[in-house]
Amino acid sequence: MRYSKEHKQETHARIVKKASVRLREKGAHGIGVADLMKEAGLTHGGFYAHFDSREALVIEAFAYAMDRSIEHWRKMAAETPPEKRLSTIVDAYVSAVHRDDPGRGCAVPTLGAEIARESAKTRRAFSAKLDQLIDVMADQIPDVPRKTARRQAMGTLATMMGTLVMSRAAGSGELSDEILASGREAALSRAAKPAAKKARAKVN
Repeated sequence: MRYSKEHKQETHARIVKKASVRLREKGAHGIGVADLMKEAGLTHGGFYAHFDSREALVIEAFAYAMDRSIEHWRKMAAETPPEKRLSTIVDAYVSAVHRDDPGRGCAVPTLGAEIARESAKTRRAFSAKLDQLIDVMADQIPDVPRKTARRQAMGTLATMMGTLVMSRAAGSGELSDEILASGREAALSRAAKPAAKKARAKVN
C-alpha cells in the first residue's frame, strides 16, 4: 500500500516527537529503534523509510526538543513585562516541575554530556541550537551591548542547567530541593546584575 506524501510527513513528525521525549528521558543511547517504532504504531523495518540512520533521528529529535524550549521561552517573554522576563524564565526552568519531568523539559541538561561524545555532525547540530537558546536568553537582557548580553546569558544558562543536572542527580528529596533553591538564587542574582548596573549608572 502506498501512502501520500502528507501521510509520510505526518508519520515522520510523530516519530520525531515521540523520540524527543524518549531522548530526554533515557538519553541518546536509551532509545531502542524497535520499541520506538512500535510505540509510533509502525514496524521496525519502516524506520529507514524515514531516516538514513539512527544518528539522523537523534539529531532531529534533539532539534525538535530545543525548538520547543525556544518557542516556550519566547511565549513566556511575550506574556511578561520586560523587567520580569528573565526572572520568569529562571523561575520556570529551575523548578521541581522541570526537574521531575525531563521528558518534556530542556534537552541540554539530559543530553549535554552525551552529545559531547557523539559525532562532529551531531555536536554541530547541538551547538547551533544551543546558540539559538543563548540568543533568546540574551534578548531578555535589555539596555546592554549585545556581546555583554550574550555573555550574561551564557553564565545564567550555565547556572540554570548545572543546577538542574545536580538536582536530578540528588533525586527529589531535601538535598535536591536545596540545590534547586540555591541554583535559582544564583541564577536570579546573575539575571539581576544588568538591571543593578543600569540603576547605578542612572544614580551616578
